Amino acid sequence: MIKGISIVSVWVLDQDSAKEFYEGKLGFTVTNDLKLDNGMRWLTVRPSGSESQELLLMDPLHSMLDEETGQQVRALVAKGALSPGVMATSDCKGDHSTLAGRGVEFTQEPADRPYGVEAIMRDDSGNWYSFTQHKFLQDQP
Repeated sequence: MIKGISIVSVWVLDQDSAKEFYEGKLGFTVTNDLKLDNGMRWLTVRPSGSESQELLLMDPLHSMLDEETGQQVRALVAKGALSPGVMATSDCKGDHSTLAGRGVEFTQEPADRPYGVEAIMRDDSGNWYSFTQHKFLQDQP
């Protein structure tokens, strides 16, 4: 049976820059950086402490069926219209301070929400993430 999702695709505008951002600023580990036979680059990163969740940092120009669609997706990424999801943290305010100090852009400061504490951050391509400390994690010792 299905046990979960192990790799999530994140569209990026420049894979070298994205690798630097996710590894250097967010502290992720690079798990793969390969050139495939078709010329596509398979670049995956994993949050520190995770053994099963990876992000595949892909340029849409190298993975869409045609260049026109790839350019459309790139335009949406650059515009900041796409959100790959939620990044979980156990200390939103503390981690926000650390990441902001490394140059990560936050479009929303940490704020209390009914579900926990949330900030909104952007990667170097324009993708935005909810950066959330879920309420059930706040109640943990």
